[in-house]
Amino acid sequence: MTRPVTLFTGQWADLPLEELCRKAAGWGYDGLELACWGDHFDVTRGAEDLDYCQERRELLEAHGLGVWAISNHLVGQAVADVVDERHKDILPPHVWGDGDPDGVRSRAAEEMKQTARAAANMRLEVVNGFTGSPIWPLLYSFPPVSPETIENGFQEFAALWNPILDVFDEVDVRFALEVHPTEIAFDIVTAERALEAVGYREAFGFNYDPSHLAYQGVDCVAFILRFESRIFHAHMKDVWWSSNPMPSGVFGGHLPFGDQDRFWDFRSLGRGRVPFEEVIRALNRVGYKGPLSVEWEDAGMEREHGAAEACRYVRDLDFPASETAFDAAFQQDE
Repeated sequence: MTRPVTLFTGQWADLPLEELCRKAAGWGYDGLELACWGDHFDVTRGAEDLDYCQERRELLEAHGLGVWAISNHLVGQAVADVVDERHKDILPPHVWGDGDPDGVRSRAAEEMKQTARAAANMRLEVVNGFTGSPIWPLLYSFPPVSPETIENGFQEFAALWNPILDVFDEVDVRFALEVHPTEIAFDIVTAERALEAVGYREAFGFNYDPSHLAYQGVDCVAFILRFESRIFHAHMKDVWWSSNPMPSGVFGGHLPFGDQDRFWDFRSLGRGRVPFEEVIRALNRVGYKGPLSVEWEDAGMEREHGAAEACRYVRDLDFPASETAFDAAFQQDE
């Protein structure tokens, strides 16, 4: 049996959930990965009102859709980040408050605890999201950054997130960090350090997304095999990068997505360079049975066309792992 194909609703939060349900069902999706912004999922109501959770499920079911995860990237970002005015645009007003950085971090942490409780009330096992990072601004080591400073950053991340993960443990939900630039983990090396920082606790793992790894030069297939027991959820998202030198490099040159001078850009699934055949085979190898969730981004394509073609692409791409050797039929009984 192949895995469900879902659509992450984060890039569609401008649409009412009911309208998006109708569209997603028409495009052929099996379900939605609900973002905790727009009107798609309200964390406070989800944590405190079982009737609200049932209403969300019934709305999805009315369109033949399921749900396997909720995602709260925007609030999670503020937990461990160096908070500034940029965060005001992505945070709910009750989390931003007066904008005092310590207060924002504290309120964001409480909101993530509520997100775990809301997921449990939705009878879900996974919350996807970001963690933020106190040391991402130190990525390029000039002025020189000491190893102790970086280690302190990982310890600060752990100190901020361990109390949140305690609540995830209490309600039997797991947190899946989307490994991504700007996060505490953005490649294989830093993913390992993040796991080590939180003591390899069972509640912490990854929302696998090859698009954030491949253009950096990180082996996106090896990531699956390295962290096989920590792949809690999987995004299907494609990225293109140039084979030739470009006016801007991996850092992006402060150019917007879609600019012709970018070295890399997100593309609709099947139109970039992610080796999805090998990704699927690796997911099969580690026994991943969760959804393949399309996170659709392509600055050069109309999004409804893209969402429909992406669903078809993933459904055609996926296949179940073999339970027998292909040459077993050659053997004769003695």
